[in-house]
Amino acid sequence: MQHDTSLIDIIAVGLAVAFVLGALANKLKLSPLVGYLIAGMLVGPFTPGFVADRELAMQLSELGVMLLMFGVGLHFSLEDLLEVKAIAIPGAVAQIAVATLLGWGLAWGMGWSPLNGFVFGLALSVASTVVLLRAMEDLRLLDTSRGRIAIGWLIVEDLAMVLALVLLPALAGVMGEANQTDAGGGGIGSLAAALGWTLVKVGAFVAFMLLVGRRVIPWILERIAATGSRELFTLAVLAIALGVAFGSAKLFGVSFALGAFFAGMLLNESELSHKAASDSLPLRDAFAVLFFVSVGMLFDPSILLKYPLQVLATFLIIVVGKSLAAFAIVRLFGHPKATALTISASLAQIGEFSFILAGLGLSLKILPQEGHDLILAGALLSIIANPFLFSWLGGWQARQDARIPVAPEPEPPPGPSLDVSDHAIIIGYGRVGSELANVLRERGVPLIVIDDNADHVARAHAKGIPGIRGSAAADKVLAEAHPENAKIAVLAIPQPLEAGEALVKLRALNPSLTLLARAHSDAEVKHLLEHGADGAILAERELAFSLAEMVLSTPPYRALRVKPV
Repeated sequence: MQHDTSLIDIIAVGLAVAFVLGALANKLKLSPLVGYLIAGMLVGPFTPGFVADRELAMQLSELGVMLLMFGVGLHFSLEDLLEVKAIAIPGAVAQIAVATLLGWGLAWGMGWSPLNGFVFGLALSVASTVVLLRAMEDLRLLDTSRGRIAIGWLIVEDLAMVLALVLLPALAGVMGEANQTDAGGGGIGSLAAALGWTLVKVGAFVAFMLLVGRRVIPWILERIAATGSRELFTLAVLAIALGVAFGSAKLFGVSFALGAFFAGMLLNESELSHKAASDSLPLRDAFAVLFFVSVGMLFDPSILLKYPLQVLATFLIIVVGKSLAAFAIVRLFGHPKATALTISASLAQIGEFSFILAGLGLSLKILPQEGHDLILAGALLSIIANPFLFSWLGGWQARQDARIPVAPEPEPPPGPSLDVSDHAIIIGYGRVGSELANVLRERGVPLIVIDDNADHVARAHAKGIPGIRGSAAADKVLAEAHPENAKIAVLAIPQPLEAGEALVKLRALNPSLTLLARAHSDAEVKHLLEHGADGAILAERELAFSLAEMVLSTPPYRALRVKPV
């Protein structure tokens, strides 16, 4: 009996090849995105061997776009933007304009239409969220003034691209290839009418989401969370993300991307936002990988031989043109050279939104195939080059510090001192971790908290607990927690892979450290024990108190067990 397995083929082969090449890229200290894109090239029609179904790949990529945009909305922070609005808003707008003009100039030199050039330049103007956040976290810059400006700048870029995704279809409908020779007033009137009608539909959707969705979405999540079912909660998060995206397109005629972005943004206001982000992350990551694979399938590597000068020019626009524009803007606003260089290096690459815009332009026939290939080539080269730029920046900063003593940039309040000993390290300050910390503080156990969520760290600081923001698997983050002086570490995070990596590193840093962890299944317990945990708690009920009992059963804290836990 014959079965059509095209869907299985693309998922199985695409994910397998992406895994191998992504792991290789990570080993080479490059972004895994490079591996995912090359994986798409290998299973695409422009290379020999297995060829995946492009139509199915495009449909899967739409799901990837929706979940990517949902993730952008989940991490959207108006507070972060308002804190640096004086430089982030005008700076990002000016930098987008400069990059778009440079891209338009290159397109004009290749004989493309003005609309082609506009889409091409716009796709070159926006940096990759994934690449930027990883670089900032590795350099421990997320909580510095430089890091906050870079993140605020990126938020403005993301908002501008969301608006572009909404307006481009209307723009293409009026100024498509068939109508580009019409320079009469009727064309301008049609354009104004189409854009106006699009904005009306977007306004209706936004009003509906703010008036209805803002109340309904958190209410649904709270009711589902109260059931205690992890599966139902994860299903609810995904149903909201995809359901709102689908409804926005069918009922209001706006893009899937805008709907998913708003679903994430409204979910971000809920107290359950961190849990929603954590529980939906595996599926979002899987479909994001399929999105990058599908983008790579559209790339024709022969562009590197056909248009080598254009590829070089595209790369220079991204890495040099954007960076110089950002450097000049930041300096004009009176910020130090170190801040200007950090922002410049942060923006010297392109990623997710660039691919989404390029794919939309290709489907609307307002971007030629060569333009799409140049964007992808520029993205690959710039993402590869970006770590070297940050490495140079770190070396430059070290040389400057060694030459002249300069006044450091103002930094945020560091919170309680991290200078403690015989302490307990709690990794994860969510629902379980915060309860555990409360119990241990009542017994007088000195603590240090590690969490990658800024709100959680701020909450710990407000309670007088030293906190470090970052991934527990990052070497620099663990070093700040002084594991060599600690007595015990408790991993209260729900991600077993990150917990396993952190366990291995903690054991290497302090072989005598007692390591405890939380788990959600027998398989997770086995994984954590194999990676060095001395004990793992499986039961979700009273988890914090169970962990506290184990902590207080180990020296030197036994004497602190004055009352039962």
